[in-house]
Amino acid sequence: MTRKALLVGINDYKEINDLNGCVNDVTNIRDVLLRYYDFTVPDIRVLVEKENILSRLKWLVTGAKKGDILVFQYSGHGTQIRDRNGDELKDHMDEAICPWGTNWDGGLILDDDLCEIFQGIKTGVTLEVILDSCFSGTGTREIALEKKMKIRFLAPPIDIECRNEEGLKVRNIGRKETNRKHNHVLWSGCKESQTSADALIGNTYNGAFTYFFCKHIRKTQGRISRSELIKRVKASLKYEKFSQVPQLETSDAAKKQKNIFEA
Repeated sequence: MTRKALLVGINDYKEINDLNGCVNDVTNIRDVLLRYYDFTVPDIRVLVEKENILSRLKWLVTGAKKGDILVFQYSGHGTQIRDRNGDELKDHMDEAICPWGTNWDGGLILDDDLCEIFQGIKTGVTLEVILDSCFSGTGTREIALEKKMKIRFLAPPIDIECRNEEGLKVRNIGRKETNRKHNHVLWSGCKESQTSADALIGNTYNGAFTYFFCKHIRKTQGRISRSELIKRVKASLKYEKFSQVPQLETSDAAKKQKNIFEA
């Protein structure tokens, strides 16, 4: 059995608003993978303020076979833009993650890009995707100064925003993958209509979702089902007065599986 992880955290963006807690998210996830789930240092690749996310994703999935475990984690800005891929222009939005050098002329990584890579994964491979970013098309801003909080949403410029016509359908990264032969698991820091917080918790900045995700893994020494973990993370975020509601998308069997990050 092979275990591989690609962890991406971007605080310092080239031309857009910076964030504070994304690199801490990466080190947090890396720690729990090494400590509780039998990953080794060579199994894990980390990207911080880098551009080559897609090429590293190809490293992640290449050669994966039945029984292998793959983890992709992204912490940073997220956005939505009108789908402009030819015939795809009709009735939906593309969701996207924002690399270090993001611009509005091809610099985003769309859900289409991720889906294309993930669809190449062979039967029986477990893919765990963890996204701590915003995918709100409304440009919502949340005020929580006492938490010294930023929102991980990048609003499109006005010419792009004006294309967001009423009634357009929205897709989530990972949802287009309907092949049930794969053990795909999607963790999202918030609902599709919400924002994810980049917040000062204790004395350090973190993604609020990732912070509590790792906190409850540590509390249980890694022995926790996905359904129990998402339940505890939701409760912690609510208790700490964060409005975001994290999501878990996978099969019922995978939700009930004894421990996460297992085939």
